[in-house]
Amino acid sequence: MTSLLDANDARGQYPGSYYAATATIPDPRPAWSGGAPVDVCIIGAGFTGLSAGYHLAKAGRSVAVIDAHRAGWGASGRNGGQLGSGQRVEQPDLEAEYGQSDARAMWQIGQDAKALVRSLIHEHHIDCDLKSGVAHVNHRKRFDEDTRAYADHMNDKYDYPLEYLDADACRALVNSPRYTSGTLDRDAGHLHPLNFALGLAGAAEAAGARIFEQTRAKRIDSQMGEVETDHGTIKADQILLAGNGYIEGIHPGKSVRVMPVNNYIIATEPMPAEIARSLISEDIAVADSKFVVNYFRFSADNRLLFGGRESYGYRFPADIKPFVRKAMIDIFPQTNEMGIDYGWGGTLAITMTRLPYLRALGRRLWNASGYSGHGVAMATMSGKIIADAIVGQTGDFDVMSRIKAPAFPGGTRFRNPLLVAAMLWYSLRDRL
Repeated sequence: MTSLLDANDARGQYPGSYYAATATIPDPRPAWSGGAPVDVCIIGAGFTGLSAGYHLAKAGRSVAVIDAHRAGWGASGRNGGQLGSGQRVEQPDLEAEYGQSDARAMWQIGQDAKALVRSLIHEHHIDCDLKSGVAHVNHRKRFDEDTRAYADHMNDKYDYPLEYLDADACRALVNSPRYTSGTLDRDAGHLHPLNFALGLAGAAEAAGARIFEQTRAKRIDSQMGEVETDHGTIKADQILLAGNGYIEGIHPGKSVRVMPVNNYIIATEPMPAEIARSLISEDIAVADSKFVVNYFRFSADNRLLFGGRESYGYRFPADIKPFVRKAMIDIFPQTNEMGIDYGWGGTLAITMTRLPYLRALGRRLWNASGYSGHGVAMATMSGKIIADAIVGQTGDFDVMSRIKAPAFPGGTRFRNPLLVAAMLWYSLRDRL
């Protein structure tokens, strides 16, 4: 059966994205060619795997990070680049579901995740266009009251300076007729995700981790501590599944709880700074309240990077640019004549709860995935959390592993059609 690893992209080549066109890409790394057993084998060289490799190597463990393509090739090098606060679920909902103590602990882990990303960028001099500020804006007026209440909650209960944007402030910030209010989180941020991933790979190698590209995991035997690849078997005391949506099917317990979803981004031609600021008046990132979120920001060279639309299954649309352009013009009619230079897709992974799935799946086997669109911060942090747990520091892992992880209805066979039906319903709701 076709897999997500080879359905849409040439093996070993970064997709034709704006990020790949502007990244500082190193020479290819070698594939695994045999060697001594390692303390930890990590499957997937994205944010999770690279962060885990970095922190394990710093703790003195021998580490092999393998990737079927290249470091940062998957969602880590293709996403919207938003460095979000907290978790993907808002704090009042976490408080209701998990109680005050765990909800606050999850919030702090999310805050620590942003700080970790920033510290890695600073310490290792990673040039990835890091900027501050993310706005969340409402596409329906009926959400305004709850948004104001949420801003008050975060200011009052968490001492977190989340700014409420009324209709005038929202329109002054995001010049679109579609939005009615929102919040501005100045401690969140955005960055060039592929350059961050590549910088993190370099930091991991400098710490002593070894990264093997073009090395596909075919089978794992966690009892024996073996990862069978297309270049031979790696013996490891511990194994981490860090491939998110791209290692679908490698472990049945993971596959029923973490589902791959395809998402798409376009990049316009560069525009004059005054035109860019007429669309978004500050150099921030934006995400809206639709269930299938629209998200957008400007690149360092003033291209509008606009993400949205989803698909389910293995194949991307034949032509991504018009697929996403329609949504962009709906939000910003001013861009109707704007040229589109890049269009690309990638595969993230979602959970039923939209919260990460961190688990010990056996004596030797760990999983970290399912970031549901919140992965720049939380995938990087989850790599550290798993690394800490492997060396015996389990505090944050204990919190995150208490998050509920229900299986998708229908298992792996029927979850896709059921999700499509659900998304059609949510799409209709977004229009009401």
